[in-house]
Amino acid sequence: MTENLALPSEFETAGIACGVKASGKSDLALFVSRRDCVAAGVFTQNRVVGAPVIVSRERVPATGVRAVVINSGNANACTCERGLNDARRMTALVAEQFDLQETQVLVCSTGVIGHFLPMDKITSGIAQAARQLGGDGEHLQAAAKAIMTTDTVPKVVTHRVDGINATVTGVAKGAAMIAPNMATMLSVIMTDAPLTQADAQAILQRSVSRTFNCISVEGHTSTSDTVLLLANGDPSATLSDEDRQSLEDTIERVCRELSQKIIRDAEGAEHFVTVKVMGLPTEEDCHQVAKAVCDSPLVKTAITGNDPNWGRIVSAAGYAGVPFQESDLSLIVNGVVLYETGRPLDFDDAAVSASMKTGEVTMELRFRLGTAEITCWTCDLTAEYIRLNADYTT
Repeated sequence: MTENLALPSEFETAGIACGVKASGKSDLALFVSRRDCVAAGVFTQNRVVGAPVIVSRERVPATGVRAVVINSGNANACTCERGLNDARRMTALVAEQFDLQETQVLVCSTGVIGHFLPMDKITSGIAQAARQLGGDGEHLQAAAKAIMTTDTVPKVVTHRVDGINATVTGVAKGAAMIAPNMATMLSVIMTDAPLTQADAQAILQRSVSRTFNCISVEGHTSTSDTVLLLANGDPSATLSDEDRQSLEDTIERVCRELSQKIIRDAEGAEHFVTVKVMGLPTEEDCHQVAKAVCDSPLVKTAITGNDPNWGRIVSAAGYAGVPFQESDLSLIVNGVVLYETGRPLDFDDAAVSASMKTGEVTMELRFRLGTAEITCWTCDLTAEYIRLNADYTT
C-alpha cells in the first residue's frame, strides 16, 4: 500500500470560510459521495454531548448516507433545543443542495462550547461549499483545513487496499481535549470498498478501540468526538474473508496514522510518547494501566524535562486499579531497563535523558501475568499548553 492524497472514487470534498471563525480562516467542510454509502459511527462517551453528536448518532449505522457537513469554531454543544434544531437544519441545507433526504446527511461541529451557531453564515456557506466540491488532493486538503481549531497542520492519510481495487482516505482534527474514549477529535474515513452495514460498524469500532481510543493529550474527554466511516462500494459485491481482513487492516492503519498525527500536533507538545503495556491477563487491563501513565501530569512533566524519573511511571501503573505485585513489573525507557521485576537498577541517567531530548520517548511496562498487550500514544505537558488553554475564550 502506498500513501498518496487521493479520494476514493465518487467522493468529493470542499473546505471554505463562511465566517464562523472571527479569524476569517476556513471553517466549513463538506464530504459528499455521488453514490449511496454504508455509514458507521463511533462517538464520545461523555454524558454531555454536542447537538451534532445526538443527530449523527441517531442516523448510523445506516445505508444510503451521502454526505457529512462539519463546521469548526463552534461546537454547538450545551445549546439546548435550539442547538438540535440548528444541527438538523445543517443537514437539511446540505440535502437541498443534492436533492437528498436530510437523514442521508451527517453533521459534526467543533470549537467553543456554549455558543449558538451563526446559521445565516452557515446557510450561505453550505451553498458555497456545494459549488466548490472537487475530487482531487487540493480539495481534500481544503476540507481537512476547514475542520481545524487549534491544530497547526491538516491531518490527511490515504492508502490503497492490498488485494482489491479500493482506497481508504481519512481526515481528522484534534490537538487538545484528547483522551482515551475520544475527545475534541473529529474524523471522516472514506472508502470505495463494499461493506455491509454490520461489517462497517464492527470494523470501525475495532479500529477505533486500537487507535483513537489509545491516544491522550491531557485526559479530558470532550463533547464532540465523532469518527465516521463511509463506504460507497458496489453493494452487490462481496469480499472474501482475506480481502475483508485486508480492508480492515487498511482502515485501522489509516486511523492509527491519523491518531499519531493528532499527538504529534498536540498543543504545546515537544515529545511524542509511545506507551507499551504487555503481559497482563486482558487487553482491558493493559489499556487501564496505559491510560493511568498517559494521563499522569507528573509523568508528562517529567518527560517535558527529559527526566527519567521512573518512580512516577511505576506509581501511576500502581494506582491504575489493575492488581499486580511490584515484582511482576519491569520498566524500559528508550531501550534502557530502569526497573526490573520490582528492583531499581543502576543506569546512566544522563544517557537516558539525552535520548529523551530527541523528542521521541518509548516506555515499555512489562508484566508477568498474561499475554495481552496494547500500545498507546501521548505527549508531554508544557508551559505552552497551559498558556494556550488558560486564555482559550478570553
